[in-house]
Amino acid sequence: MPSDPDLVTVGRVGRPHGIDGSFFVEGPSDRPERFAKGATLYAGDAPAKVVVSKRGSGGRPVIKLDRSVDRGTTLAVPREALPPLEEDEYYGFQLVGLAVEEEGGRTLGRVKDVLDYPANDVLELDSGIFLPLVEACVRQVDREGGRIVVSIGFADPE
Repeated sequence: MPSDPDLVTVGRVGRPHGIDGSFFVEGPSDRPERFAKGATLYAGDAPAKVVVSKRGSGGRPVIKLDRSVDRGTTLAVPREALPPLEEDEYYGFQLVGLAVEEEGGRTLGRVKDVLDYPANDVLELDSGIFLPLVEACVRQVDREGGRIVVSIGFADPE
């Protein structure tokens, strides 16, 4: 995660691609424009310009930055660069830290991370519970109130 709270992670520097300094982006944002030639990313906490952008195997982005970066380095963008969302939409990072409870009030934990799985995103709770981020499970997201309400039956009974 970037140490600057005004930056949002959009990927990580992955394995090299070729010998020119290009690399695969691991865990890339689903917005390909983030990795377009000329885009600015923060690699670590310092800005870097994308000088090469192409698609690699599996459609993953392959980019080269205007400076060298270590494998595993976080790639991020400023929060203010994120597009605005509709009323009932949210970014995954906005859910981290919210309390999660079942309908009926049983507390399940707090969101530790939002994991990107092929079928749907998954809420990882600090209690070790994993919940699918799908409408059948997640009944309400109340960011202002600091909580998420989920349907009964998705977490093991006490």
